[in-house]
Amino acid sequence: MSVPEKVKRKLQTLPDKPGVYFMRDQQGKIIYVGKASSLRNRVRSYFRQGTLRSAEPKLRGLIRSIADFDILVLRNEAEATITEGRLIKEYRPRYNVLFRDDKRFLLMRIDLVEPFPRFTTCRIKKEDGAIYFGPYANSAAAYTAKEFVEKEFGLRVCRPTVPGPADYKHCMNDVIRFCSAPCIGRVDQETYRARVDEALSFMRGEQPERLASIRKAMERAAENQDFEQAAALRDTLFLLQEAVKRRIRGAKSLELKTEEGRAGVLQLQQALGLPKPPSVIETYDISNISGTFAVGSMVSAVDGLPQRNRYRLFRIKTIKGSDDPGMMAEVIRRRYSRVLREKGTLPDLVILDGGITQLRAARRELDALGLQSLPAIGLAKKFEEIYPMEMAYESQGAQHQPILFPEDASALKVCKQIRDEAHRFALTYHRRLRMKRLRESRLDEVPGIGEKRKLLLLSHFGSIARLKRASLEEIQSVPGVGPAMATSIKETLSRR
Repeated sequence: MSVPEKVKRKLQTLPDKPGVYFMRDQQGKIIYVGKASSLRNRVRSYFRQGTLRSAEPKLRGLIRSIADFDILVLRNEAEATITEGRLIKEYRPRYNVLFRDDKRFLLMRIDLVEPFPRFTTCRIKKEDGAIYFGPYANSAAAYTAKEFVEKEFGLRVCRPTVPGPADYKHCMNDVIRFCSAPCIGRVDQETYRARVDEALSFMRGEQPERLASIRKAMERAAENQDFEQAAALRDTLFLLQEAVKRRIRGAKSLELKTEEGRAGVLQLQQALGLPKPPSVIETYDISNISGTFAVGSMVSAVDGLPQRNRYRLFRIKTIKGSDDPGMMAEVIRRRYSRVLREKGTLPDLVILDGGITQLRAARRELDALGLQSLPAIGLAKKFEEIYPMEMAYESQGAQHQPILFPEDASALKVCKQIRDEAHRFALTYHRRLRMKRLRESRLDEVPGIGEKRKLLLLSHFGSIARLKRASLEEIQSVPGVGPAMATSIKETLSRR
């Protein structure tokens, strides 16, 4: 494979840092966006001879189409992941098939509220009370598992919520798929429910003997030289094992997280002197650039595990400029005013991303609302110090000191996980607003300016108004903006 000279030169200067990379074709069009923990290692890997020899056809096609590439260095791999997803949605490169099609991995779903529950497949898990298995990266495993439990346990596949004789009239599933036919009363609801319970038990990995029976059938088919049947049973066994093992791994992982979450909650109760374990925790974070696109987030966790259906976002309305404590106060005031107004349920503990200033700002709002008994703590990121509620009322030099948990303490892990999730949630919303504003920016009228430079300019000056008032020298001080570009920006903004 012949690597373009431009690409060879760029490969020599790649940094060993996280970021995203853009592959371009001969017309300069972005054909692929990827992320990397090390841009140097990841991008160079595309152009190794071994990659082209052993890669799948789609990857070989991508490599042959690359005429140039660009990179964007970011602070960490998490930020690279977020940026990669956003850029793929925006540019929709042809080789990013997974992102372009907005596909999600397959899930199996069964709703036990139905009189005669049945398994279905879907790609979005909802908070609807149904039981979900998966997600399955291998869709064939999901479909094989679904078909197996339907035949093995005589479960129906028809769509009516309560099937009847009219539905059976043109149905052959009792013959073809061994359906137990509750539609015509061959089994009553209680017996059918028992079959469903058995199927759920199998999907949870509690009936390994059923997989063993498939293995024996495979071996018998091989002994009888029915190799086609043996191969089919082998593939079925493999897919069922994959489906069930994934479920078991997921259940064990969740069990471990749940145990650590509960342990962390109990440690927090003891360390903070709370009257009961803080089972429900609400955590708050603020995200902005010099006061612009200011947003707040609230992430809720139950027994230390985040619950996405309880998340909330806030667009800051009353605070101007860089005032994170003021923004935190606004979010707390709006959130708990509404909870009180709607007679909602209060959490057991409030965690604020920040130190003593954020804690005091939030505490004033809670006290003003009559929520003096609602516990609230601050979590400072630098040393992971926890500021207890009592410190909000003390002056400097008072008796109480921040709490420092050991790094491996479950309480600290719970607090950090929820705090980081609140930060991610707020930052994602902030970036979405910022990018929307960038696309609508008057800077779009500047010839030759791109999204990267617009982002740098807005991050540096905070707003178009400040940029307009800046001198040529100040504009040129922004990385990547030379004299010609600075002059063009100044002229464009001065015309309006």
